[in-house]
Parts: sequence; C-alpha cells; structure tokens
Amino acid sequence: MDQASHVARLIEPSLESMGYDLVRVQISGGTSDMCLQIMAERLDRAEMNVEDCASISRNISTVLDVEDPIVDAYTLEVSSPGMDRPLVRLEDFTRFSGFDTRIDTRVAIVDRKRFRGKLQGADGETVLIEVDGETYEIPFGDILRAKLVLTDELIAASQKAHKQNKENV
Repeated sequence: MDQASHVARLIEPSLESMGYDLVRVQISGGTSDMCLQIMAERLDRAEMNVEDCASISRNISTVLDVEDPIVDAYTLEVSSPGMDRPLVRLEDFTRFSGFDTRIDTRVAIVDRKRFRGKLQGADGETVLIEVDGETYEIPFGDILRAKLVLTDELIAASQKAHKQNKENV
C-alpha cells in the first residue's frame, strides 16, 4: 500500500463522521517541500467553504499526528475539488455524465491516450466518453487522470446546484 492510500485509509472514517467524502489524497514534492493534499467534498453535496476546510484540517491533523504515517515533514493542504474537479472514483463518472471531460489513459485505447469529449457515464468498470460523435469505452483501471473541463454548461449547473442547496437550508 502506498503512502497516499495509507493516509486515505486512516482519515476516511473521520471525514465521513464529520459529513465529508474523501475525493483524493495526493502527496507531492520532495523531502524538503513535501505537501499532503486532502481533497474532500460535503456528503450533502453543498458547496464547501473555508470553515469546512479548516474543520477538516483540525480533525485529520489529530489523526495524522497520532498515526504518523509520513515520517518526513510536510505541509497539509485541505481543499474542495472545485468545478473542474478531478474524477477519481467510478461513481464520479456516472455523477458527472453529460459534462465535458478530459481523460488520459495509461495505455492506448484505439490508438489514443487522450480523450476530450462528453462524458457518457460508466457501465460496470468501463467509462464511456463521446468524442467527435464516436463513443469510446475506457476500462476504469486504465485511466491515468480525468477531470471535468470548465465550460459555461458546467458553471451554470454548479450555480443552479448552489442555489438549490441555499433554498433547501
């Protein structure tokens, strides 16, 4: 198990008990400038704010101090995924179906490793994306990285969801 997976396993129960869903754990930099990035979102899918990030930081700092999964010094950074978010879980590909997406694969799929088009969701362990009228089937395990592309449509959907969340409060 790599360090990021180990950290995710340690902090996920705390995040869930606080009402957050872990999106991604990423460790970057070297021994002198290591950064531990925790990306989370609210379980109710309401917009994250600075207090959400501060609360998460305080809570998981305690867990990380006790468990000490990273021996070197590091900076903890807690953030929300944002609108042009990374897609890291299989459920993300279903949840954001219909939006423009960029997917890079580890291996070539029909002679290409980069796809930019309309996300069509997931079918089992396969992600579907339409590029120039053709639908490509990408095995989830072959995805190197994927993210939503910032478009007017994505901004409008985000604003609509934000408005609905405010009305429901």
